[in-house]
Amino acid sequence: MISSSVEETIRAGYEFGKQLQPGDVVCLDGDLGAGKTHFVKGVASYFGIKPEKVSSPTYTLIHEYSGDIPVYHFDCYRLNHEEEALEIGAEEYFYGDGVCLIEWPGKIGALIPEDAITIEIKHRPDSEREIIIHQNNEE
Repeated sequence: MISSSVEETIRAGYEFGKQLQPGDVVCLDGDLGAGKTHFVKGVASYFGIKPEKVSSPTYTLIHEYSGDIPVYHFDCYRLNHEEEALEIGAEEYFYGDGVCLIEWPGKIGALIPEDAITIEIKHRPDSEREIIIHQNNEE
C-alpha cells in the first residue's frame, strides 16, 4: 500500500491492528524517518490508545501502553547486543499477553519469534511511503 501522509500511515496502522491478537509480534523495518512510529500510533489507536500518547522509545527501549490489550513498543536502534534486550526481559513480552511492535528488529534478530510479522516502510518520491506487509516472514 502507498501512504501519502502521516495521517494515511496512522490509518494504515489502525487497519493493520484489526488483525492482531495477544501474542503477536510485529517487526517494523525502515530507514530513519520512514514512518515506523506513526504506523505504531495507528496500531495502538485500534486498541484504544490515544495516538498522541505514543512516542518513540529510543532512549528507554520500550514503552508499555494499556489499551484493550497491552501494546509493547520497542525501539532497538541504540542496542549493541541482543543480550541487552534479554536483560530487560524482551522474550517475556514476545510470548506474553499483548502485541509487540519492534522498531529496528535486526538488532535483536535471533530473539524474534519465527512467526513474527514483518512490515517494511520505504521512502518513495514526493514524500510518499510504501508499506509492505510480510505475514509470518513470507516474502
